[in-house]
Amino acid sequence: MTAFAGTETSKEIAPNLGTKIIKYKLDATADDTDTFTVTLGDHGCTNIDGIIGFTESTTGSVVITEAPTTSVTAGTLTVTVGGSTDNKARTFIIFAY
Repeated sequence: MTAFAGTETSKEIAPNLGTKIIKYKLDATADDTDTFTVTLGDHGCTNIDGIIGFTESTTGSVVITEAPTTSVTAGTLTVTVGGSTDNKARTFIIFAY
């Protein structure tokens, strides 16, 4: 596993509904098995209910689902990118509480 070194952004989508939905975007340099971390406390959370991953198989047009793996330790979510391709933009939807 390699730590993701590209551009990443996050945005809370539904911050006041009990479960927060955090959209996390990685740029087109993301490879399968890259890892990134999310400090859940920055979003007022300590754990997650689930995560959904997507990759752009064709830049900006064809989006497919992929299965990331996760762990949460001391309020930090570590995500390992799933899939089988390198250098693709990825989007993750994180359901956190």
